[in-house]
Amino acid sequence: MKMFRLRRKEAPWEVVDNKFVDPSPTYYGADELDIDTVSQTDIKGTYVFDMKTRYSGIQDLQRAVTFSRQQLLREAFERGFNVLLVESWQLTIFQKAKHRRIEVRYSGRPARVVGDASSNENQSPPFIGILYA
Repeated sequence: MKMFRLRRKEAPWEVVDNKFVDPSPTYYGADELDIDTVSQTDIKGTYVFDMKTRYSGIQDLQRAVTFSRQQLLREAFERGFNVLLVESWQLTIFQKAKHRRIEVRYSGRPARVVGDASSNENQSPPFIGILYA
């Protein structure tokens, strides 16, 4: 009687590319914010996208990072915050045979500002242009 069943060898996921942006302020001196509260800790999220259909390159990467930012903002809203003062992200592309997987790790320092913060929702992730490098 065999105690362990051996799994068939599966091809491992290989790292194809990795891009990242260190923590960067989202607002600068010209942008005046009436800050009410700043979180004591960053919030973080990891989002994985399996590219089952055709991989269309940079556009898919941009959409993945932007979607990850929106999800993190949604989590901040649930905690009572409405902006991210500092943001960072890391994008890793994996490949196994013909399949691709995109993993985005996004983090930010949430805060609550008084007044309208809706422009923050439409903002693009910091240094998104690095995807073209």
